[in-house]
Amino acid sequence: MQYRALGRRDDIQVSPIALGCWPFSGGDFWGKQEDDDSIAAVNTALDEGINFFDTAEGYHRSEEVLGRGLKGRRDEAVIATKVSAGNLATEALREACERSLRALQTDYIDLYQIHWPNWEVPLAETVGALEALQDAGKIRSYGVCNFAQQDLTEMIATGRCVSDQMPYNLAWRVIERAVLPLCHDNGIGVICYSPLAQGVLTGRYASADEVPEGLARTRHYSSERKFSQHGEPGLEEELFAAVGEIRMIADGLGKPMATVCLAWARQQAGVTSLLVGARNADEVRRNLPSLALTLDEEVLKQLSSATEAVKASLGDNLDMWQVPARMR
Repeated sequence: MQYRALGRRDDIQVSPIALGCWPFSGGDFWGKQEDDDSIAAVNTALDEGINFFDTAEGYHRSEEVLGRGLKGRRDEAVIATKVSAGNLATEALREACERSLRALQTDYIDLYQIHWPNWEVPLAETVGALEALQDAGKIRSYGVCNFAQQDLTEMIATGRCVSDQMPYNLAWRVIERAVLPLCHDNGIGVICYSPLAQGVLTGRYASADEVPEGLARTRHYSSERKFSQHGEPGLEEELFAAVGEIRMIADGLGKPMATVCLAWARQQAGVTSLLVGARNADEVRRNLPSLALTLDEEVLKQLSSATEAVKASLGDNLDMWQVPARMR
């Protein structure tokens, strides 16, 4: 495993794939999930060299299950968790951090992230609270999630942010316009969530009608789809035309489509790690071949070209789900 520095923190080295632990929550969103399967996923990840684990206080039970999975192996792991937007005032943030520490059964958090911006709380206040936690040894570093150009620029001027977690994949390349260059120029690591576009880039769906209702709610899909909140016509035709092109490229390489798409994302300049969800040990192992695949420049260009129409249609709104954007 070739590890990467967590943004400007050279002393925190993370695997290029991180285990996204939201599925450990189970419940209405993820369906039935056995804790033993989640814990097996954690241990298999560590055994295979994946040391980076991402969770959040907002993911019901996820922190608790991850903490159990890391019992006896905490020193092998880099834990990233998130504080909710409603807890960014000083005292609320301190209390949220203490709750996360207890749930995770640890004395410190490696990367403590602001989950979403809160424009009602001054960023300087939140940064002050984060740096107090850092000085107290409760957290090693802090980062943000879903911070677009304006908020990230303010954060860079205000604090010592090391990372920005954003949606990024072949079907969602909006961050390439401004956010990715801003991160790259300022030593901010990019942690990518939804690197397989919620399963679309695995090739398992032939059309938008095959995508499960709970997933067909991003701005790629028609606003007439159930659970949609964006009010836009979507770009279903363009999306699945691009998926077809990506499938042909992957077939030409003799590689699974998901493996190729993860390799593309991993090789983008400025990307630190990809959050890949796994609900059991087998799903962890399924993502490992992408780490051994290095795409040449011509293939990288072909894949990017296949999704240029999708990128153009999505415009500048960085929010995958809503209009107006919750990112600025």
